[in-house]
This record gives sequence, C-alpha cells and structure tokens, in this order.
Amino acid sequence: MAQSRFVTEILLPGGHGTEPLVDSRYSCFHIKPGESQIDRWGLFAAEPIPANRVVMQYTGEWINVEQAEYRALRQRNYLFEWSETEIIDGMVGGSGAQFANHSCAPNLRFRVFGRRVFLVSLRWIPEGEELTLDYHLSRDSTLAECHCGLPGCRGVINSARG
Repeated sequence: MAQSRFVTEILLPGGHGTEPLVDSRYSCFHIKPGESQIDRWGLFAAEPIPANRVVMQYTGEWINVEQAEYRALRQRNYLFEWSETEIIDGMVGGSGAQFANHSCAPNLRFRVFGRRVFLVSLRWIPEGEELTLDYHLSRDSTLAECHCGLPGCRGVINSARG
C-alpha cells in the first residue's frame, strides 16, 4: 500500500470535519448521522425501531492485532475486537455503525452471527433518538471517560473502573 494512501485512508480517513456516512446496504432501518450531545457525531433513528430487531451491520476491514495497535495511534478509533487475533476496523470500509456512541444506558447491543456483527435494538426506539451502545471496553484497557451524562453513569466506557 502506498504511504499516502495509508495516511489518507487509514490514519486520517475522511479528514477533519467530514460528516459520517451511513451505507444503507447494511441498515435495516432509516438511520441518519448527526451532531451528538455525547461526542461529536452520532447515529439517529430516522423512523421508529421496534425492540429486538437487527438495526444495522458493523462492517470494516479485518485486521490483525499488530495492525490494530498501529491504527490505535489515530485520534479516533472504531476498532471492534472480534477475537484475540482479529479486529474489525470500522473506519475503513465501515457501514456507519461505527458512529454509534457509547452510553451507560444504551438502546442497542452487539450481536454476533457467524462472522458478522450486528447492532440490535434493546427496546423500542422512537424516531429522532440517538442510537447508543455500551462498548464494554476491557478493564485492562486505558480508562476512557464516558460523556453520556445519564444518571448512574459509571464515568468510563470500560466495563468497570480499574
């Protein structure tokens, strides 16, 4: 891969201020990106979504741990840890699902079917509500501050403090 392609497409995809896109081929409902109260960009239901329904697929480039460690140098990461050796980088070839923000009281959850990852609704979601997930980052990961602002917020997007 040429160095300039690596820099523009993997380390700095989209460039500063680029609005995220949602690939409707991977979405079962109308989803739109927009500015989030939680963090920068988020995804919003453009129609009501019933409970326990596949909302969209999380897609991206499949990479190994070494590549993920290198890409983790980016300011923003959209890395889904599939296994101890495989990671999906949603920033490269992602469906838009990577822009679902963390919340300590989410309305979506991850669900794995075969080698595909889906976002599934936990409850009925009204039109206009931001779509959120509990990332459950490992306790061993560097603690990352949560910005959901909800009562009972645990303060970090990791599974638990320290």
